[in-house]
Amino acid sequence: MLVNIHVKNMALIKEADISLGKGLNILSGETGAGKSILMGAVAVALGLQGFKGFAREGADYALSELVFVLDDAEQRNAIDALEIPVEEDEVIITRRLSKGRTVSKINGETVPVSVVKKAAAVLIDIHGQHENQVLLHKKKHLEILDDFAGDTLVPVMEEYHRCYQEYGKLKKELENARVDDTGRVKEMDFLSFEINEIEDAALCRGEDEKLEEEYKKLANGRTILDAVIQVHQLTGADGAAEATGRALQSLSGVLSYDSSLNGLYEQLMDIDNLLNDFNREVSSYADEIDVDEESLYRVEERLDLLNRLKTKYGDTIEKIQSYCEEKKKRLDVLNHYEEYLADLENRYELCKRQLKTQAGKLTRLRREAAVCFADMVKKALVELNFLEVKFELAFNTLSDYTANGEDEVCFMISTNPGQPLRPVQDTASGGELSRIMLAIKSVMADQEKVGTLIFDEIDSGISGRTAQMVSEKLAVIAGKHQVICITHLAQIAAMADVHFMIEKKVEGQETQTAIRRLDEKESVMELARILGGAQITQTVLDSAEEMKELAARTKKY
Repeated sequence: MLVNIHVKNMALIKEADISLGKGLNILSGETGAGKSILMGAVAVALGLQGFKGFAREGADYALSELVFVLDDAEQRNAIDALEIPVEEDEVIITRRLSKGRTVSKINGETVPVSVVKKAAAVLIDIHGQHENQVLLHKKKHLEILDDFAGDTLVPVMEEYHRCYQEYGKLKKELENARVDDTGRVKEMDFLSFEINEIEDAALCRGEDEKLEEEYKKLANGRTILDAVIQVHQLTGADGAAEATGRALQSLSGVLSYDSSLNGLYEQLMDIDNLLNDFNREVSSYADEIDVDEESLYRVEERLDLLNRLKTKYGDTIEKIQSYCEEKKKRLDVLNHYEEYLADLENRYELCKRQLKTQAGKLTRLRREAAVCFADMVKKALVELNFLEVKFELAFNTLSDYTANGEDEVCFMISTNPGQPLRPVQDTASGGELSRIMLAIKSVMADQEKVGTLIFDEIDSGISGRTAQMVSEKLAVIAGKHQVICITHLAQIAAMADVHFMIEKKVEGQETQTAIRRLDEKESVMELARILGGAQITQTVLDSAEEMKELAARTKKY
């Protein structure tokens, strides 16, 4: 259940804090007072839209925060599955815009907006002003039916999806496998050429790195040799080694005079030995340096070959070898083409039969659910003043399988006696669509795992007796779920368990939207305003009070 909405710096709303209650929460107010802004703020908090168009100009930041209390263990488990930390069964969703950057948090932890959307799907269902339009798209009819069928459909759908993925894979492979003899011969020739080119190269893993190191050494051999010769001269018999030898002679001549010089003498002796060892190694290294142009050419040629193969088949030797193995498998397939094709066709046909079986199970479950769904929707439509209504679901089998089976479902309706059943999208007016969607929502309410349903101007296109029946249906839904409804109709507002008024005020030179909770007397006054407009007479007040009393009696039954 949504227990609190906190909004700061959203369009005309400088700050609003709304504590919602159980049952039917009504929000009413003059046209343009800011009801759509509040619903926009809720949508922003849930990650369903961005701050653009809502953030208050000139403000340092904008904030929208929703506080939910989890209604049952199933909802708690769904939130736990999203790895969202929960304390005292509360989920606090916060989205904040500051310096052009939006940050989303759940219970104080920063999360990506995708997680916010997943949490929103568990906690709340928003029926916006334009959601009735989903009834104009047949694919949505199947989604609604599947939602109604619920858990009974899940295991069959999972098995169908597994089969469908395998079916799609085999179908694509079969389409690619069917080549004519000429094309097959050409492909075999090309594959043989590629395989031979790679195998003739006799690649060894890691040889490219070794060759590059060797090439660097050979290409700079003369420079290296000159440097090594100079080092040998500087540290050899005519350089440091000679100087160290003379230093040893000088020091040995005075050792008998001071025994403490023995340590220094030994250190200098070590240096002399190290220099001699170093010079021998330098000399040996110089002798081994190969500046042979032919060797350089051979290494360079091998590297060129490797680089050409890398350009054609993969940027590493491992990838080239892997590519070669793949082509060998393909060549083997083409060499045994008839056997391969026969095996592939057999596997494809077997998978197709399995898919057909699973699709048939889906269809049977959907048809069973459709009978119950149609009966319940028809009953709900009668309660919404469709007195002679007929409602059914028409099934059509698609020409090929889809990710959701082979069924196409269409809602069929007749709203007048003698009128044939026709697709909802072809026959229903705007006001009728609104009521049909409400009927469906009322039927789905027991299937919904969410605790809160929002109806944004569900009263569009209705009035009179129909509006009264819509209000009664909302009250029924509110008996099992928290309902938040924005309305312009007194019949619906009268049913409120909790009534809020949204009004526009001018403070100084600034226009602001304020939201406040109404007590019983204020609620009657708001009903009178809706009924009577600018001038509220005693007769209008009496009518408002009577509507409130009738609504209270209706909710008791």
